[in-house]
Amino acid sequence: MTNRILFIIMLVAGLTAPLFAYPVFVMDLLCFALFACAFNLLLGYAGLLSFGHAAFFGGAAYITGYVTKEWGFTPLLGILAGAGFAMVLGAAFGFLAIRRQGIYFAMVTLALAQIIYFLALQMPFTGGENGLQGIPRGHLFGLIDLNNSLAMYYFVFVIFLIGFGIIYRTINSPFGEVLQAIRENESRALSLGYDVDHFKLLAFVISATLAGLAGATKAIIFQFAALTNAHWQTSGEVILMTLVGGLGTVFGPVVGAITVGALSHELSAFGSWVQVILGTIFVVCVMVFRRGIIGEIQRLASRKQG
Repeated sequence: MTNRILFIIMLVAGLTAPLFAYPVFVMDLLCFALFACAFNLLLGYAGLLSFGHAAFFGGAAYITGYVTKEWGFTPLLGILAGAGFAMVLGAAFGFLAIRRQGIYFAMVTLALAQIIYFLALQMPFTGGENGLQGIPRGHLFGLIDLNNSLAMYYFVFVIFLIGFGIIYRTINSPFGEVLQAIRENESRALSLGYDVDHFKLLAFVISATLAGLAGATKAIIFQFAALTNAHWQTSGEVILMTLVGGLGTVFGPVVGAITVGALSHELSAFGSWVQVILGTIFVVCVMVFRRGIIGEIQRLASRKQG
């Protein structure tokens, strides 16, 4: 019931947001919300902490930017190409890292992501530190001009809803239940006959693909693929968003992404102190709201029902 109410609130807020806020800013929040949801699928439901998700987010942005700018792909095909690249990259990363556990898994993903960051810095088509610029928005289906902010916004919102729907369906499927069983007790899941590594690899690939979908969409929005999107700090930010909103909850990452993004925007006048302030907020949230914002709301709601 709580999830149904939260979905209605999210849908209404998404449909009316351009009337009250700058559309490009809201689109940025939607991309990070989808990114955080994708990450939450891996950490919150499969129990796998990745420090390398920026590789999928940033890598997909570069691929989308290149194929739309140099090969003339439409924006939709460009985004799909970026997501497809993230899927292949996720399969490669997962194959190399999935047999490791805990901090070893996290460190392997970080090391692999740093390779992608180095390639993004050195490859001739990426623009180095300046990033890949001049990415065209183009027309959707040859009809809708995405240079129009409202048209672009609702296109991004539909992409977000599709990605969110895939994650929601995955979580509430038998596959999702097996992932949660692996998270709670991997040895028991193994003894029941489940191919644990296979399930974890699939979760990793789905998460990587949707993270890539978010990064590819962001490249079209800003007409720019930034090097910072592939930096390890972006992986840290998505962890922060997920934990602040509520790890292992459906809507937590969305709320966390909006909270962190809005705070970063409002506190931008403080310059480099923004990271210190956000770090302090993160510590307070972890200590006071251990389940995250949505986690605490759900706990209070279940207590009232009880």
